[in-house]
Amino acid sequence: MITKKISFLYFIGFLCFFSLTAQEKKSNKTSNKRSPVFSSVIYQGDDEIYKRNPLKSDEFYSPILQGCYPDPAITRKGEDYYMVCSSFAMFPGVPIFHSKDLVNWTDLGGVLNNVSEFNPHDTGISGGVYAPGITYNPHNDTFYMIVTAFTGNMGNIIVKTKDPKNGWGSPIKLAFNGIDPSIFFDDNGKGYVVHNDAPDKGKELYNGHRVIKVWEYDLDKDQVIPGTDKIIVDGGVDLSKKPIWIEAPHLYKKDNHYYLMCAEGGTGDNHSEVIFISDSPKGPFKPAPNNPILTQRYFAKNRPDKVDWAGHADLVLGPDNKYYGVFLGIRPNEKDRVNTGRETFILPVDWSGTFPIFENGLIPMVPKLKMPNGAINKTGNEGFLPNGNFTFTENFTSKKLDYRWIGLRGPREHFISIVKKGLQINPFPVNIKELKPTSTLFYRQQHNTFSFETTLDYKPESEKDLAGIVCLQNESFNYVFGVTKKGKDTYVLLERTENGQSEIIASKKIEIMGAIRLQVKAAGDNYQFSYALNGANFENLGTGVSGDVLSTNVAGGFTGALVGLYATASNNAILK
Repeated sequence: MITKKISFLYFIGFLCFFSLTAQEKKSNKTSNKRSPVFSSVIYQGDDEIYKRNPLKSDEFYSPILQGCYPDPAITRKGEDYYMVCSSFAMFPGVPIFHSKDLVNWTDLGGVLNNVSEFNPHDTGISGGVYAPGITYNPHNDTFYMIVTAFTGNMGNIIVKTKDPKNGWGSPIKLAFNGIDPSIFFDDNGKGYVVHNDAPDKGKELYNGHRVIKVWEYDLDKDQVIPGTDKIIVDGGVDLSKKPIWIEAPHLYKKDNHYYLMCAEGGTGDNHSEVIFISDSPKGPFKPAPNNPILTQRYFAKNRPDKVDWAGHADLVLGPDNKYYGVFLGIRPNEKDRVNTGRETFILPVDWSGTFPIFENGLIPMVPKLKMPNGAINKTGNEGFLPNGNFTFTENFTSKKLDYRWIGLRGPREHFISIVKKGLQINPFPVNIKELKPTSTLFYRQQHNTFSFETTLDYKPESEKDLAGIVCLQNESFNYVFGVTKKGKDTYVLLERTENGQSEIIASKKIEIMGAIRLQVKAAGDNYQFSYALNGANFENLGTGVSGDVLSTNVAGGFTGALVGLYATASNNAILK
């Protein structure tokens, strides 16, 4: 995380769970007349890079998780691989995935899925929970997920399970400050926690000066052992060069040496991955002479098919007995804006020498990789997540809603219900700009060029009612495209919000005889919003608009753009 991360290092009061429950009860009493029903969604990705780089039979695409899935961490038990990512204020917290071969992945939902235990109800979208670690401990056959939660005075927490496919235990609050924790188990079963922290009081030398600490971990009490903390890296590889944001540490053991791998440079243009070595998990650690071992910072800004910001990595031994590293990166659009967010990439790692190095991680990255020996690319089939260009169709007929649909600041189950005609959203008296759970079913934007279309059955009763599509970077930067009322008339409108200031930039009076179809299409920075009435063709509402407010370049923060099915009983996009 970059320097803005510090702004989140305060914890927000006590949980207002009962007021949230009251809000949901109020919403559930909303008459069905006012509750929109979405009968279908079609999301289609159409990026040129995949058209120009078709796969051969022994290849797969990286990123393996497209869209906002940053800060990956990975672990292995036998033939099973589990990977987690940051989720911030999205709900459930900490998405988790399973694979047998590092190519084909299934979505297992979220680790933190109990809102009474993890409740980011009043946090900005870039708050919540981020930078998880996941580790399997063979000594007690237990998986550990450790993470920093900036909500509800939680801080650093750890949860455990014997089987990640069957849920996790309750969060255990850990007695240390800082961020980006991970846990390591030595050959003798002893546990250690490493994390990013501030320097000792009075010893901060510059803005972005951070340290890596290690603690011994008591497996019986599930707590760090008081007094065992030690700074093992001060500043980074070379303190004299004032490196910033040494973070995301992971400990490994290989050939009787201990390795500490960290991100350095902040999660932006200068991001990188560096490695240190020691004879003890508590140091002293010496940096490798060939650092960084992964970065994209040295190359031309205008290079084609650019991947940037590579770092925040974790290593795992693959099914072919070769190491692989997962890490975050970004793929900006033609205006160098980051709308899809930080995604999860993978590269093979050469660890034949003393230090690991990401293969082709120090040259401009390419979209295709050779699969691990024995793997067969099944992405998009047999329940595996797709990648590359793909079409995702949702008719809301399955009893189990796809895990790619998520809530914001609260569970999706609190406002959705499956009815005969499709998915009904029971609107909260909350609009998209508020720091509260919203009645919006979100899907991550996974391509720079895409279309998202839905069919909506809805007749608003007042100007306070609105339903449709929202494209959101955060609560202060978004587009709302929906159906509402003005007097006795029904309108479709498009509202742009930038830095908290909203403006209706297009609207049209309509007469809905049946369902209305709504569509947003993006070609890089250009977004076009369209609607179709009564079986007719799509008609543009206004001209194309810039996706600038959906980029982290303009909006800031750590997330990618989300596209959502939105309903509110507290609309403030009011036509004059």
